Amino acid sequence: MKIGARLSLMQQMLAGGGVILLAGMVIVGTWVGREIESGVVRRAGLVTALYVDSFVSPFLQSLAGGGELREIDRDDLDNLLAATSLGKQIVVMKVWSPGGRVSYSNNRDLVGRSYPDKPMLSAAFAGKANSHITTLDDPEHEVERRNWPRLIETYVPVRRSGTDTVIAVAEFYQRSDDLVEQVAAARLRSWLMVGAATLTMSLLLAALVRRASNTIVAQQGELREKVSQLTATLDQNEKLRERVQRAGARTTALNEQFLHRLAADIHDGPGQGVALALMRLEPMMDLCGSSRTAACGDRAVDVEFRTLQSALQSALDDLRAISRGLHLPEIGALSLAETVQRAVRDYERKVGGAPAVTVEAGELPVQAPLSVKITLFRLLQETLANGFRHGGATAQRITLAVRDGELQVEVADDGRGFDPGKAGADGHLGIEGMRERVQILGGTFGVRSAPDRGTVVRASLPLSGLEDGDE
Repeated sequence: MKIGARLSLMQQMLAGGGVILLAGMVIVGTWVGREIESGVVRRAGLVTALYVDSFVSPFLQSLAGGGELREIDRDDLDNLLAATSLGKQIVVMKVWSPGGRVSYSNNRDLVGRSYPDKPMLSAAFAGKANSHITTLDDPEHEVERRNWPRLIETYVPVRRSGTDTVIAVAEFYQRSDDLVEQVAAARLRSWLMVGAATLTMSLLLAALVRRASNTIVAQQGELREKVSQLTATLDQNEKLRERVQRAGARTTALNEQFLHRLAADIHDGPGQGVALALMRLEPMMDLCGSSRTAACGDRAVDVEFRTLQSALQSALDDLRAISRGLHLPEIGALSLAETVQRAVRDYERKVGGAPAVTVEAGELPVQAPLSVKITLFRLLQETLANGFRHGGATAQRITLAVRDGELQVEVADDGRGFDPGKAGADGHLGIEGMRERVQILGGTFGVRSAPDRGTVVRASLPLSGLEDGDE
C-alpha cells in the first residue's frame, strides 16, 4: 500500500505544507543572511571610502599627472595606518596607479610591481567604489594567503583635489573576524525570526487544515453512507427489474397459452355447435322441400331456411377466423429469422401476396427467449395487418438488427399514415396492445407517422434476462 493511501487528508496536507514551509524558511533565511552579509560589506566599504577621502587622499595628490609618490607621503601614510583606529584594522593597503602598478603598500615588497587588470580595479578607476570578501586567490595575495583565509577587500577611487578626476585607486584589506561575528549574529536573529514566523504559520495552517479535514471526513462519511444506501437501492431496483422482466416473459407465454386454449374452446364449443346446426338444417330443408304440406310449400319458409343457413355459415366462418387469429403457430423451435419468415408467410397467405413485404436482417442469434419470439411474431402480425387494412400500403419493409444485447425491429410502409396522437380515437387500438407487449419485456416501442406520409413502427426487445420466462 502506498504511503499516501495510509495517511489521512490532514496528515497529507500537513506533511506537504510542512515541506513547503520548511523550504520557504530555508530559502528566505539564506537570502536574508546573504543580504545581511552584503549590507555589512557595503557598510565597511562606505566607511573605508570616507576614510580615504578624509585622510588618505591628501597624501596621494602627487600621483596626479602620472607622477611618483613622494617619500614624505609614504611616511605619512605609514604613520596614518599606525595611528588611527581604522588603520589598525587594515592589514594591507595598496595604492594602484593606472596600468595596474602598485605605487604604495605597507608591504614594501609589493611596491613597483604590476599585475593584470581586474574588473573591480577597473570599476574603481571608473569612479565606483566596491567592496567584497575575497578568498585571496589572485597573484598579488601571496603574502596575505599565508596569514589569513579571507579578508574584506575594498577598492576606493582617489580623486584630484577639487575635481572628479581619478588619479589612483586605494585598495584596503580588512580582517573579516568582526564581520563574520556580526553576520553570524544577524543571521541567527534572522533565522530565529523566520523560524518563529514559519512555526506560527504552521500552527495556523494545522488549525485550518484540521478544521477542514474534520469537515471533509464528516462529509465523506455521510457520502459513503448515502452511496451505500444508493447502491443497495440500485441493487434492489435491478433485482426488481429482472423480476419484472421475468414476470413479463412468463406473462407473455401464459397469455399465448390462454389464447391457444381460447381458440380451441371457440373451435370445439361454439364452432362445433354452429357446424352441427348447419348439418341438421340441411336435412330439414330437404325434408321440407319434398313435403307437399302447405306450410312447407310456402316460398317464404324456404327463404327463411336459406337466410338461416347463410347466417349460420357466416358465423361459423367468423368463429374459425377468430380461432385461427388467436392460435399462435408452434414457434418454440424456430430461430428469430425463421420466426420472422413464418410471420411474413402467414400474413402474405391471408392477403393473397399483396402488398410486397421486404425483409432486411443483419446477423441474428439462433437462440432467443420464447417470450421474445412470441412478442416479435405478434408485433409483425399486427403491424403488417394494420398497414394493409388501415393504411392501404402497397409496399412494406421489415428491418432487424442486434445492438447492445437488444433486438432492434423496424416495420415501415408507404400507406396513408395517421396521427399517432389520435390512434385510439381512430380505432388503432392494436398500437397500445403492441406497446404493452414490448414494454412488459422491458423493451421500448415507438410509432412515427403522419397523414399521407406512411408509418414507421420501431421496437427494441432485450435478448437477455428473460430465460426464466421461457417455461
